[in-house]
Amino acid sequence: MEIMKLIPMGKDYLWGGTRLREEYGKKIDLTPLAETWECSVHRDGPSYVANGTYKGKTLAEVLKAHPEYLGTKIEDGELPVLVKFIDAKKDLSVQVHPSDEYAREHERDNGKTEMWYVIDADEGASLIYGFQHEVTEEILRKAVDTGTLDKHLQKVPVHKGDTYFVPAGTVHGIGKGILIAEIQESSNVTYRVYDYDRVDKNGKKRELHFDKAVQVMNMKVAPDVSQKPRMVKYYSGCSRELLCRCKYFETERIQVTKGFAFSVMDTSFQILMCLSGYGEVQTMDAEQKPMRFSRGETLFLPAGLGRCLVVGDAELIKVRC
Repeated sequence: MEIMKLIPMGKDYLWGGTRLREEYGKKIDLTPLAETWECSVHRDGPSYVANGTYKGKTLAEVLKAHPEYLGTKIEDGELPVLVKFIDAKKDLSVQVHPSDEYAREHERDNGKTEMWYVIDADEGASLIYGFQHEVTEEILRKAVDTGTLDKHLQKVPVHKGDTYFVPAGTVHGIGKGILIAEIQESSNVTYRVYDYDRVDKNGKKRELHFDKAVQVMNMKVAPDVSQKPRMVKYYSGCSRELLCRCKYFETERIQVTKGFAFSVMDTSFQILMCLSGYGEVQTMDAEQKPMRFSRGETLFLPAGLGRCLVVGDAELIKVRC
């Protein structure tokens, strides 16, 4: 059993930028480079293993052969999460994702509940999160047709370090000038409500999915998502804070100054995303060389790996189920 460094799949959506290649070392020949699917078994963008026994194989192939790497919490043998970097040079569309029930019935995919950790944000950056007031299908249809949807949407100012939990059914849109680490269900179902009348590289407007969107969206007043103080626990070699815990995943931010120890139990795999800095992960297996990592790299740690030690100077996101 060994730690796997992952090679992501890239996406060239029209709103993307170049930071993932220029600043995060992504050797992906796409312009723009909007997203990198860092840890994914989804058919629309599988990630590959870069090292060791399974070098060159997709993570999906490895986990199919070794479902025990997922952990005992995972009953269906499928990795339940998809982890991304997102570089929004321009506004994303106003969109919504369906619930599991709707997506499985209509799209043969999972629903999409997600969370965002803001790695960086331009001054004045904002995002869309739900509605300012309760709306109806009729109100929304008229607003989309007349280009006045903005007046119904809740705009939220965004700063580096912010965290947002976005349940399925929440209308949202990441704004320009925001760099995000996204942890989500393993899904690729998005219903665009409004896309600013943009055209793609072929000169065509991107498809909208209004009729499906109104079937799955929460039309009530959005909750207040202004940032509250988070509890940070300080230790001799790191600080740790829980960012999000839901039925699909748990995410933690760890600022490593010297090192920290943790265990990967039989119950769940773990994923480490390096947002900045560098370091290495050591296991108790003397035959395993330490796994080095640096900014922009993502590691998959199989369930049951046991006691691990991270040494370095880095900002990490740790994901598990």
